[in-house]
Amino acid sequence: MGAARAVRIVGIRGVPAAHGGFETFAERLAPYLVDRGWRVTVYCQEDGEGPLFEDEWRGVRRIHIPVKVAGAAGTVLFDWYCTVHAARTPGLVLTLGYNTAAFSVVYRARRIPNVINMDGIEWRRQKWGAVAKSWFWANDWAGCWLGNRLVADNPGIEDHLRSRVRGSKITMIPYGADELRDEPEQPVRQLGLVPGRYWTVIARPEPENSLLEIVSAFSRHPRGVQLAVLGNYDAEHSAYHRAVRAAASNEVLFLGAIYDTRVVHALRFHAAGYLHGHRVGGTNPSLVEALGAANPVIAHDNVYNRWVAGDSALYFLDQQGCAAAIESVMSDPARTQAMRQGSLARFRQTFQWPQVLGQYESLLGTASGSTR
Repeated sequence: MGAARAVRIVGIRGVPAAHGGFETFAERLAPYLVDRGWRVTVYCQEDGEGPLFEDEWRGVRRIHIPVKVAGAAGTVLFDWYCTVHAARTPGLVLTLGYNTAAFSVVYRARRIPNVINMDGIEWRRQKWGAVAKSWFWANDWAGCWLGNRLVADNPGIEDHLRSRVRGSKITMIPYGADELRDEPEQPVRQLGLVPGRYWTVIARPEPENSLLEIVSAFSRHPRGVQLAVLGNYDAEHSAYHRAVRAAASNEVLFLGAIYDTRVVHALRFHAAGYLHGHRVGGTNPSLVEALGAANPVIAHDNVYNRWVAGDSALYFLDQQGCAAAIESVMSDPARTQAMRQGSLARFRQTFQWPQVLGQYESLLGTASGSTR
């Protein structure tokens, strides 16, 4: 099998997924490509010291690289090790994220084709200080210059990239998710929730995800339903986390971070609706998954969310607008049902895994011979 049918995936912590959206995406893409005749390698980060080692998972070659440095510095170091190792042999590289895109100069120097998924506009996030924002901003530019092909997961991100490179270099491919058709009630009840009697919000507890606005809006007065909040809220060390918890009524339930896919799917399927506060980024996996669960969606009003959720969703800009949207949906069962149907129709139109993965395979096939 020739090099044109081989790809190495870097930029993530490994597969199967245990961290974030890119890992979940790689968990779907890698076996899909193997089944289609590709030789796929995924680099996996390990904690500690020692030599790298290899194994196989679902036909995917995994290269495990131990890193003894913790935190963000360790991730940067891991990305460098992956770059050096992947550049030793010819063949296509798929880089998920641009946070260390400057390292891609190694691929350029060795004429190794590199497709970069440019993710969201990380340097606009409020949580980062000046140094981190400068680092992400510089790597955003580096990815645009050094990548042979760029993937945008949302038309808003595509517009951003077009301000830096020619449009022919960019391919817009969104994120995917599973359509949920039937999920058990037991995981929901074990968490103290009643199926159909709660809304969900699933997001990292950061200011740009509007958690304070959402919780405050929901808690204005009794709703007769609960709000299930997923995410790690460290009230001891974070003033923002304390503020979110302080704003919550007794109908808000903080469930912590849940990584068990079975439980998350059940929570989504049996939810009365989904609240989405992300202001920065492109196509957010959590929002796509809510559409696949046919959840009525109330989302922050920006170009990214409007493209994903479409016309059936309701949108807000602030706490007052969020509260008005919640009240509008909860007081109108017919509207709620129409929103459910709209969410599922939008999902089936654009975000199903087979069409998303097929678009990636087509792009990777085209990019395999490109070093321009």
